[in-house]
Amino acid sequence: MKVLVTGASGFIGRPLTAALAQAGYNVRAAVRERRGRQLPSGAEVAVQPDLAGPVDWAPLVAGMDAVVHLAGIAHVGPDVPAAMYDRANHLATAGLARAAAAAGVRRFVFMSSTRAQVGAASADPLTESATPHPTDAYGRSKLAAEAAVRAAGVPCTILRPALVYGPGAKGNFASLMRVAALPVPLPFGAFSNRRSFLALDNLIGAVRFALEDPRAANETFLVADPQAISLARLVSMLRAAAGRKPWLAPVPPLLLKIALSMMGQRDSFERLSGTLVAEPHKLIAAGWQPVTNTETAIARMVQAASPRKSGTASRSTP
Repeated sequence: MKVLVTGASGFIGRPLTAALAQAGYNVRAAVRERRGRQLPSGAEVAVQPDLAGPVDWAPLVAGMDAVVHLAGIAHVGPDVPAAMYDRANHLATAGLARAAAAAGVRRFVFMSSTRAQVGAASADPLTESATPHPTDAYGRSKLAAEAAVRAAGVPCTILRPALVYGPGAKGNFASLMRVAALPVPLPFGAFSNRRSFLALDNLIGAVRFALEDPRAANETFLVADPQAISLARLVSMLRAAAGRKPWLAPVPPLLLKIALSMMGQRDSFERLSGTLVAEPHKLIAAGWQPVTNTETAIARMVQAASPRKSGTASRSTP
């Protein structure tokens, strides 16, 4: 199968491209710049246009059997104009889906987000049957992109992943890993919330399922590790993987929220400390199975970020 992967040099795109190439796919990896991109030798590297303006997708989808669309603007806070999210996440996706339909692409996999459905937290578990109520420009742009993909008429699978973690994780997970590695007590012992996360390897497995299994056609799936965990449990896992005892102090969450809000980190706090359980039951019932569990995947992520000695020098693994 010939598959186009957009955003192929990113946190998800790079290991996904490698996994697909290893599995025998002919991969066209679309990246913003060719220079310095470490992609599998068997992948065909193509230049991906700037999504901030109109895009001619026809040359990229020509000859492809499938498309995995990862490219877009990530959720980076309230400072990004709503029009920029709409341009890069909605309108660019709509154009790609139409081009894919015109080229006869047989499967279009769109990487959406749980934010297309709700905000940073939800008292009720998420299911695909619930009416979406995104709370910010990023979530609204993803929901609009989902509708555009369906309207294009290309056979599609829409994935709404929970917060993804794995080797090379950035943002909130990278910050939390640094905090968890500190040799001091941490103020997370009182956090009993439940939150869904998603191991990168499990997400790659979900993409392969969407590409390969006819039961995934024209469906929308939440994707998450089967077991939701609390912030306290997550920090304990991170510390254990780093060789430290949990050592968590029961500081009231409200006090920590106030402190982080004063530092401009309220959104980051809510993305980790609020309750948000995404139920992957529909995807599991369709035939997908996670390839790893949360504890194992957390340990692998921490170990990948730890400095290792090579001869007399020390370096961080990729």
